[in-house]
Amino acid sequence: MSGFFKSSIGRKYAMALSAFFLMFFLIIHLAVNITSLFSKDVFNELSHFMGTNSLVQAALQPVLVFGVVFHFVMGFILEMRNKKAVGVKYVKDHGAANSTWMSRNMIFSGLVILAFLILHFIDFWFPEMNVKYIQGDMSGMHNGEFRYFAELQHKFVAPWRVIAYVVSFVLLGLHLAHGFTSAFQSVGATAGRKKAMKNFGRVYSIVIPLGFIVVALYHFLNH
Repeated sequence: MSGFFKSSIGRKYAMALSAFFLMFFLIIHLAVNITSLFSKDVFNELSHFMGTNSLVQAALQPVLVFGVVFHFVMGFILEMRNKKAVGVKYVKDHGAANSTWMSRNMIFSGLVILAFLILHFIDFWFPEMNVKYIQGDMSGMHNGEFRYFAELQHKFVAPWRVIAYVVSFVLLGLHLAHGFTSAFQSVGATAGRKKAMKNFGRVYSIVIPLGFIVVALYHFLNH
């Protein structure tokens, strides 16, 4: 098994599995964030549950962090190996004839998304870890009410941060547009239904980033 994941096919398979996990996480994350547009109380309750549930914190959260790191590291490794295999000059001269711009530049969109994730962790995850595990406050309360909604709104006051989020989610959409189908191809799940998977991938790559953009703009305009 270890030999399989050291092979080119094995690395692509592992990359696809991490992509599936992250795409599923995006759905869950967006579903929680979307509730902030309609109900402050529901968003607070869901955020508190996700932030204090032992299964989420002890099992899913470490897997998520590992999945993010693994996906980007493996993506860069595969990209570098592909560059060496075909030759930079060949890619420069002939790549456009055989592939889309995004498929040839996944590493650049990936770097921007990685930078965005670092910002996102600084904005939300690091402060949350500080409050819960360093300060020891698991109540989720501030001045007698849950703090999650207020913290979300506060992060979208500065225009530069909103612009950074919007640009990052646009690039995420472009990244997903290629990565969605590519992940399913890597595990052989597109046989006989490639067109349907591409169409579904297009919908996913538009709806998910657009949802996050709507959340950011809504709180910027209504803080």
